[in-house]
Amino acid sequence: MSLTAGIVGLPNVGKSTLFNAITKKNILAANYPFATIDPNVGVVTVPDERLAKLESMYMPERTIPTSFEFTDIAGLVKGASQGEGLGNQFLSYIRETDAICEVVRCFDDSNIIHVEGQIDPIRDIEIINLELTIADLEIVGNRIDKMKKKVESSKDKEALIEMEALKKAKESLEKNIPLRLVDFTEEETKALRSYSFLTIKPMIYLANISEDDIAKPDNEYVQMVREYASKEHAKCVKICAKVESELSELNDDDKKEMLSMLGLPESGLDELIRETYDLLGLSTYFTVGPDECRAWTFKKGMNAKECAGIIHTDFEKGFIRAEVMSYQDLIDCGSELKVKEAGKARLEGKDYIMQDGDICHFRFNV
Repeated sequence: MSLTAGIVGLPNVGKSTLFNAITKKNILAANYPFATIDPNVGVVTVPDERLAKLESMYMPERTIPTSFEFTDIAGLVKGASQGEGLGNQFLSYIRETDAICEVVRCFDDSNIIHVEGQIDPIRDIEIINLELTIADLEIVGNRIDKMKKKVESSKDKEALIEMEALKKAKESLEKNIPLRLVDFTEEETKALRSYSFLTIKPMIYLANISEDDIAKPDNEYVQMVREYASKEHAKCVKICAKVESELSELNDDDKKEMLSMLGLPESGLDELIRETYDLLGLSTYFTVGPDECRAWTFKKGMNAKECAGIIHTDFEKGFIRAEVMSYQDLIDCGSELKVKEAGKARLEGKDYIMQDGDICHFRFNV
């Protein structure tokens, strides 16, 4: 299952440094706008202590964590929706993502140029969000103009629903309300899906702080970002891209030691990856055995048959049943045998809605 979170922001706010840390890739991170021109895609593993525990229980030949993609998109500038900078190209890259991680600079440093001249996180957020809004508004306006005659001369139910959804979207965007905050009906949401609107994508704000602020309470910039995010019912993660880049170069033991020295319970990147995973509406199920322990990503709400298809299409085509136990039941009981003896192992059919932490063995016949 390939889902992507796009990292966006103004130039020189720490996007590429953060991306380097996330993927341990040495892409160009330079102190000038447009240092990153093509989108850089990296696959990241999702930290999950449960998989490590399963590995210790089964001692498999290999252990495979679940993962998803982050895309680093070059810095947007004011006027991007009208083609300023490399705007239109970059906006098209954002359109291909499933969620947006917006990096906001929340520290002062005279040695790092700010494209707007001074630090103001809310102004920076609004520059980015306005460009996304303008781009969506242009698409909505063009589509409404093209559909007017068709809707007037037709009683096509789907076309009427689409037109109403577009009008609702236009009204909201003109008020600078992102589409993710609009209460669309299920039918309207379906009608708008093919447009890949930018402002309908779930958003998470990343407050990039300095090393000096790591162990301190939120500075005034971070407080501003958190307040802004809360009004949008969005998440805000505080992170120091520079420190995370250093942490990414360390082995696990040295990383734990450095986190302890910094007074941090966990890496900011681990929090970011976990929050983004949740933002995308993802959960994890496991398959276990002496050959392999593996975590699999699925969208919340998927049934057992659909989840079987994530492993292989034949599993879905010939699905018979799923043998399921929960991770917590396995831990509590201590072994698969004891889970069965306790009556907590289950046989589930194709319509069973998979739960995070399910451990499955799929039976199929093709």
